[in-house]
Amino acid sequence: MRKTWLALVALLAIAAWAGDKLAWAADPYPSRQLTYLICFDPGGQSDREARRQQTHLTRIMGQKVLIDYKVGGGGAMGWKELVRGKPDGYLFAGFNIPHVILQPLQQEVGYKTDQIVPVVLFQRTPLALAVLKDSPYQTLEDFIKDAKANPGKLTVGGSAVFSGPHFGTMQFEKAAGVKLTYVPFTGSAPQMTAFLGGHTVACMGNSDDLVRFKDKLRVLAFATEKRFSHFPDSPTFKERGLEVFEATDRGVAVPPGTPQAIIDKLEAVFLEVAKTPEIVKEMDAQGFVPLAMGAKETKAHMDRLVGHYTALAKEIKK
Repeated sequence: MRKTWLALVALLAIAAWAGDKLAWAADPYPSRQLTYLICFDPGGQSDREARRQQTHLTRIMGQKVLIDYKVGGGGAMGWKELVRGKPDGYLFAGFNIPHVILQPLQQEVGYKTDQIVPVVLFQRTPLALAVLKDSPYQTLEDFIKDAKANPGKLTVGGSAVFSGPHFGTMQFEKAAGVKLTYVPFTGSAPQMTAFLGGHTVACMGNSDDLVRFKDKLRVLAFATEKRFSHFPDSPTFKERGLEVFEATDRGVAVPPGTPQAIIDKLEAVFLEVAKTPEIVKEMDAQGFVPLAMGAKETKAHMDRLVGHYTALAKEIKK
């Protein structure tokens, strides 16, 4: 009787295991529509890159990829929703560095940096200080001179607070010994609309936006180590003796608790898209810096930057 009972248990276990395998085979990931959450306004870098990726993602994954939006708090509203999302691979979101590092350092935003589980980084935009072509400021020195003479008078537009543009502006203020008025927008699209309309004196802009509107603006300085190829005549802050270095990195992240197998799958798909020659060529021509960093490399990159920005935030506040 005991042997019969044990045999029955064994058969049931085998049947359950086989059933699981058959269910997985019949319902592999992904088996339905996926949601790609964008945390900034339509028309900005995050949205435009997701749109560029969308067709490729759908083709490779064999399922429709829906682009959805959760805008507010400089991206924080969307990342708050992401970390509370179901960790099943059907929700992933665009995320920005340093935003996801800086925001939790400054205040309660509904998520912690270590809850943002990176999949890939696929894009970088160096930042630069720009004015309109008809601006009286011909050089960075002109801008600094007026800013020192009129503390708080000059307005600098940027995308979000506790973001790359915001922090780049604060670095510039400290390095140059000036007081500016930073004007945050809910994304780079409204930021550039306001700037081009003359509603801010300057902008701390992303490289691709500056390339798009190259004929309408003058770049006073790039926050890079070397001059940016699309603006070979524009100096860096470093060339002018100012330690200002800032860029925005963009990628995709999933909710905490997402199984490693799903992360691996998404990583492979997004890296394939990121390395697509036509996408690399388009990004480069538009003023982006193409990246193809996998999950482990991106996590290591984030960990290094957490230390960097924590120390820098303390220094700027002194």
